[in-house]
Amino acid sequence: MLLTTGQAAQELGCAITTFRRLVHAGLLPGLSRRGVRVMVPLHVVQALGQRRHAPLDRLDAQEIAVLRVDAAKQVQEPDRNWIGFAASLTPEDLLRALRGWWRCDAPSVAAGGVLPVTLSGYVVAVLTGLEDWEKNDQGRYAFPHARLVGYVTDLATPVHHVTASSQPDRMLADLLLGSRLVSHSGGAIAYVPAPAARRPDKEA
Repeated sequence: MLLTTGQAAQELGCAITTFRRLVHAGLLPGLSRRGVRVMVPLHVVQALGQRRHAPLDRLDAQEIAVLRVDAAKQVQEPDRNWIGFAASLTPEDLLRALRGWWRCDAPSVAAGGVLPVTLSGYVVAVLTGLEDWEKNDQGRYAFPHARLVGYVTDLATPVHHVTASSQPDRMLADLLLGSRLVSHSGGAIAYVPAPAARRPDKEA
């Protein structure tokens, strides 16, 4: 059974523009066209609805920042060609697209130790290495030593690509990628309570 993007959005209880971001980012498998309409398999929509919520209580932080992005768009900037997220981007392009420049409280971002990247409320990438930051003339911040520890290319199955070399980073990627993480903000960066508990790499 196939659904239109409007029907899919209704099934998930979200705005049609929110759902279309997932389509434009290339995160949904099995799409087809019926005239000008994009058609989505019902089982893909059902899989999205069953994605688990991010277990933030397992992070070693009281609060974490969340980077809320749109589907990737080309830009002409000295340090990057894209801004936002697309499943087709290389890890190198993704990292450059996600590590700045954002209006944020940089010390608070760094204090959380991890920066989940969400698209339409799903974690599609995870950054760490946030200890250092730079500020530009517009008051925006970038994290030049950020590490892309993993990203998603298929949100329904899901398909994760863990790129981290350290075990703690790999565990953060496994913990967060593909999960649902709702946040609210007037800008790109939101701040979400994350009651501190034992880190997953220290659990028995």
